[in-house]
Amino acid sequence: MYRYFLVTIIAFSMLSCKVNKNVIKEKPKQETPFVWEGANLYFLLTDRFNNGDTSNDVNFDRTKEAGKLRGFEGGDIKGITQKVKEGYFTDLGINAIWLTPVVEQIHGATDEGTGVSYGFHGYWAKDWTKIDPNYGTKEDLHELVKEAHARGIRIVLDAVINHTGPVTEKDPVWPEDWVRTDVQCTYDNYEHTVTCTLVKNLPDIKTDSNENVELPPQLVEKWKAEGRYEQEMKELDAFFERTGHPRAPRFYIMKWLTDYIIEFGVDGYRCDTVKHTEAYVWEEFKKECDYAFAEYKKNNPDKVLDNNDFYLVGEVYNYGVSGGKLFDYGDKKVNYYDDMFTEQINFEFKWNAKELDNQELFKKYSDILNGELNGFGVLNYLSSHDDGSPFDPSREKPFETANKLLLSPGTSQVYYGDESARSLVIEGTQGDATLRSFMNWDAINSDEETKAVLAHWQKLGKFRERHPAIGAGKHQMITQKPYLFYRSYQKGDFKDLVVVGLDLPKGKKVIDVSKIFEERVILQDAYSGQKATVENGKITIDSEYNIVLIEKQ
Repeated sequence: MYRYFLVTIIAFSMLSCKVNKNVIKEKPKQETPFVWEGANLYFLLTDRFNNGDTSNDVNFDRTKEAGKLRGFEGGDIKGITQKVKEGYFTDLGINAIWLTPVVEQIHGATDEGTGVSYGFHGYWAKDWTKIDPNYGTKEDLHELVKEAHARGIRIVLDAVINHTGPVTEKDPVWPEDWVRTDVQCTYDNYEHTVTCTLVKNLPDIKTDSNENVELPPQLVEKWKAEGRYEQEMKELDAFFERTGHPRAPRFYIMKWLTDYIIEFGVDGYRCDTVKHTEAYVWEEFKKECDYAFAEYKKNNPDKVLDNNDFYLVGEVYNYGVSGGKLFDYGDKKVNYYDDMFTEQINFEFKWNAKELDNQELFKKYSDILNGELNGFGVLNYLSSHDDGSPFDPSREKPFETANKLLLSPGTSQVYYGDESARSLVIEGTQGDATLRSFMNWDAINSDEETKAVLAHWQKLGKFRERHPAIGAGKHQMITQKPYLFYRSYQKGDFKDLVVVGLDLPKGKKVIDVSKIFEERVILQDAYSGQKATVENGKITIDSEYNIVLIEKQ
């Protein structure tokens, strides 16, 4: 009996082994890492995106009649959070949001020759330590960061160290040991770009000074009136004691800016007017940002998203990717990458998008980003808040804009309204105001053409967000006609492969994926939603579209 029982067990075990050999075990799906070099970043003007709280629309009696689109329009932090909660950014495949500065702006208005203007854009600071009530409150910013992080979206603030706001009847000039007002930039060499005011009435912070200076009397008076002078001084004393820095103007501002990292846990800074400030300033700023980010993570271990470093992207105006790590002032070249910035804003991209076909564009960027700029990145854009020559000002090519921006190697900057064809030609405006109209929510909600444009941006954006290979990977063409390429990315154990086809025939498309995917693998076209199995190295997609976005199912 025992021998019979033993034989039965052995036979059953052998059968089980045979069965198990035929079972294909699915590999557990790897979690997609967040990669700044391939992120899909949304850039918005806080005042022009969405009004979430009408009660804060007017403050400090900012009631002068302003030039067209040169006054506050009501957008605020609550409005951004509202759209985060509604899933607007998630549906668009956005995984980082850069918002213009939220610090308190000058209370008065000024005319730089383009009409009476208020500091709605956020670049005219009066007090770096306080959020402007037109934008909201500390509680509002805490909520934005919390809700964005809960959805895997990083928050990038905007840092201005170069200048204060203009002088007005309500906003006196800062002391002479803080700012210079007597030399205006001529931009013909390094010194005449750095040690000077950008425009006539924009006091230049003396970022070259290492002299100890007292706080501006108007700031002391303001803090005392608000009942927070002692606390601010206590924090400043602790900062200077810890760092050993002199009480020089730039270090005060660095302390105030890095406080937003420690308190709110923001993930990055876009740095304004970088080339108008000595290069060493940004090395110093990076060190303080890294310290602050580490402190936030140490104090809030339950809120840490990943092990990425603090993100710094520099606005070195007119920097182009073709320059590699260097920016040329004419008489001097400066490397703003090493020990400073993760990325630079790439002012060249819009010209490349116009002059190069898709293959030339994608190959150029893949070669540079995986070559000289390996380990760093560029932030590509086709429209922005202060570039008067956008790729498509009248929004006649919104689909092409999406294809080139969202499928190019590098980080993509979606300027608010790119995805909804918000016009950049506004009658009656002067200067950059034409680029800064309020977000066109009515068209998004009711216009069928706008909805179709948005749907295209959403499909490409979500594909990019799921696949670091698009922005951070290596590009390889498969065939020129029809135009098919693949992107590959690997970091540690994570591997990502995708195939993209553009300008394909509508209807039935037979696509050779033999060099990328194995036989019998199930793939999906993320654009049409169709699935296909690899047979003889090929898949067939029969859709009404001329684009395919192929990924593993």
